[in-house]
Amino acid sequence: MKVTPLEIPELLLVEPKVFGDDRGFFMELFHEKRYADVGIPGPFVQDNYSRSARGTLRGLHFQEPRGQGKLVQVFAGSVYDVAVDVRRGSPTFGQWVAVELSAENRRQLWIPPGFAHGFCVTSATADFHYKCTTLYAPETERCIAWNDPDLAIPWPVPEPLLSPKDLRAPRLKDAPVLPSL
Repeated sequence: MKVTPLEIPELLLVEPKVFGDDRGFFMELFHEKRYADVGIPGPFVQDNYSRSARGTLRGLHFQEPRGQGKLVQVFAGSVYDVAVDVRRGSPTFGQWVAVELSAENRRQLWIPPGFAHGFCVTSATADFHYKCTTLYAPETERCIAWNDPDLAIPWPVPEPLLSPKDLRAPRLKDAPVLPSL
């Protein structure tokens, strides 16, 4: 597998080896030792799967306390995937990175604890997989406004489909965030 640190070096783009032939393909989605060796520690304790329609924007979400690391991947369709550093005191606080994840490119994105995460569906539908380092705890879930002008994320959809929770999300400057890790 090829692992590339992104503009915020804690964020890692993973390109698993894909073995294909006329019958289809095979790829390893996760191997504890190989991923730990490249800086993606476990343990992973929960897997989540979502399907969303074109224009759906989920995020920007994080947990505080009990931050959640996520290894994310798209199984069908494509998304514009974003991670935002929400660690106060971090030299990259408030900075974000975006990548395209798709069934075609088969990439994974490692998002460690201390980052908010969101994605926008750019295909007719997208099947999205999250491998998480801590259990989901609704009482600790936090959100940041997807359209926070201080972040100025250029989402691919001007008026996305949002949940009521995401419609009410505060700007980063008003959100409870994690201390610098």
